[in-house]
Amino acid sequence: MHTLVIRGGKRLEGEVKISGAKNSVLPLMAATLLTEGCNSFSNIPQLRDIKTITHLMRKLGIEVKGRDVMQIDASNLHSYEAPYDLVKTMRASILVLGPLVARVGRAKVSLPGGCAIGPRPVDLHLKSLETMGVKITLDRGYIVAECRKLKGARIYFDVSTVTGTENIMMAATLAQGTTVLENAAKEPEVEELALVLNKMGARIEGAGTDVITIEGVKTLHSVEHTIMPDRIEAGTYMITAGITQGDITLFNCNVGHLSAMIEKLEEIGLKITLKNRGLRVVGSALLKSTDVKTLPYPGFPTDMQAQIMALLCLAEGSSIISETIFKDRFMHVGELKRMGADIRLEGSSAIVNGVKKLCGAPVMATDLRASASLVLAGLVARGVTEITRVYHLDRGYERMEEKLSHLGADIKRVGEEHAQ
Repeated sequence: MHTLVIRGGKRLEGEVKISGAKNSVLPLMAATLLTEGCNSFSNIPQLRDIKTITHLMRKLGIEVKGRDVMQIDASNLHSYEAPYDLVKTMRASILVLGPLVARVGRAKVSLPGGCAIGPRPVDLHLKSLETMGVKITLDRGYIVAECRKLKGARIYFDVSTVTGTENIMMAATLAQGTTVLENAAKEPEVEELALVLNKMGARIEGAGTDVITIEGVKTLHSVEHTIMPDRIEAGTYMITAGITQGDITLFNCNVGHLSAMIEKLEEIGLKITLKNRGLRVVGSALLKSTDVKTLPYPGFPTDMQAQIMALLCLAEGSSIISETIFKDRFMHVGELKRMGADIRLEGSSAIVNGVKKLCGAPVMATDLRASASLVLAGLVARGVTEITRVYHLDRGYERMEEKLSHLGADIKRVGEEHAQ
């Protein structure tokens, strides 16, 4: 394992290129299971999660080649089992369930693992597949799904679920008849998946709204597609500019996906202007407190809650951050307090009282976005911050320390035995 060592206090300036969206790549890779022929995806980020699903796809008999541009050929699919040793590290592995049942009529997928940020049950996935005629059994930690032919159905999600919407939408493309998903997730990644499925020959309408209609077809074909930019990475670098009183231009980003984040960061005092290739974000010496409530898209994303908390630790006054998506997503609070933050938890909310400074300390990453919040805090903290368990960070941020170094940060990755 490695440790990130950050010597804080530097104003970060320059340009940063936003990588392809991890949360788009994962379902799109799963979607290739529905096709024969070679699919080609460009703008692929080099992340631990991408490597994990690549290994999983190869276990299923899928040919995967390339890095920045990836070719995926599912013509020789010969297995329907997603084993525990791969699925345990990444919850998104559940996304192969729907496509496998649709393509070969069966699937055996380990119950998923991933970030420990509270229960994220797959019940909605299973209930929906059962509505479409799938027989579901649980066998020693595995979901076993069988169905000769999926049938279209009207499905209402009790809770808006991104992976649930994606999984059932993929399955429905090859089902008999029409499937209607109500209270569907509206995230941009869901829209992009529907766009690519339609390019493959699917018939999907309504993606981006809370009602999606899928008319089943007999077969899907391979496609070429460029992955959209990662809105969560973009938001993280926007906060990087704010917390270091920096001046950072983000390019290769989709401004339309960042509205909720832009609005909230401008409330805090950041100056954000549109550029030809993206956004320019300038920090302020005076950060203002504000309240934040995480919500499904187009609301403020839960994946940015930890990062904006790091910023609000230095804002004047008190802020309230309410987490409505994942009830246990406050594990970074204890680590930020080790660095001098003044935060109090009350149920599903955190009361953040701004302090004048943070101080470097040894801290431990507990999940992907918590890792990013600790990096942000370390960039502005006085002294040295050492962050362990940064493999969480590698799941979702491409070359983060390299990008931050290019902006002027004093940050390096070292072997655990060399951390000081």
